[in-house]
Amino acid sequence: MTWSEMQPLLSQACWDTFYMVGWSTLIAIVGGLPLGILLVLTDRDGLLQNVVANKVIGQVVNIARSLPFIILMVALMSFTRTITGTTIGREAAIVPLAIGAIPFFARLVETAVREVDGGLVEAVQSMGGNTWTVVRKVLVPESLPSLISSATTTVVALIGYSAMAGTVGAGGLGDIAIRYGYQRFETGLMWITVAILAVVISVIQFAGDYAARGLHRRGGQSGAAPKLRLLKAKEPATADVGKVA
Repeated sequence: MTWSEMQPLLSQACWDTFYMVGWSTLIAIVGGLPLGILLVLTDRDGLLQNVVANKVIGQVVNIARSLPFIILMVALMSFTRTITGTTIGREAAIVPLAIGAIPFFARLVETAVREVDGGLVEAVQSMGGNTWTVVRKVLVPESLPSLISSATTTVVALIGYSAMAGTVGAGGLGDIAIRYGYQRFETGLMWITVAILAVVISVIQFAGDYAARGLHRRGGQSGAAPKLRLLKAKEPATADVGKVA
């Protein structure tokens, strides 16, 4: 197969892969971020401590993570057909990709949020901040570098999942590698798809690491700023008490 024949196939395959991974990542973040935070909040000594709910949610996440992706795709075929009207193509592949990525990302979010300094949480609570305030002002901002690293890891995993989805007609680079590289013995095309996947993953990993390091350095330089702002916020109240006295 000549390059002029390969180019349109590879262009469409790259677009299909980016489409599947992009939408799946968005859904995984929207679903996995609150789920991971909820696992922290409902744990022992959490702000919403509920051991039963935490165990149930954790068990569901563990079961979903334990399923190999190829089995998950087959198990969700009926659900995928209900949602998209088909089990073939990139739109159909988004359903199992997203469902498989949500628990994966949720566990990474849980790990990232647990690293937040408990002193900041206590400071916000002492000022009358509710659970939503703690999540919005402390847990998410302080764990942002780790969350970006977690999202990068999820994207890389989804690229691998999307390649496996090509085995059941989802399209993308995995489909090209299977149909042409394996079934038609187009070894050159198969190795080109492998090279493209390697380059894409390297670029995504580099970008994610760069963003996480940038945020971490900025947080390290101004790590005391949140505490100082909290202390300053208490000063007006103290001054008012002095005036009343």
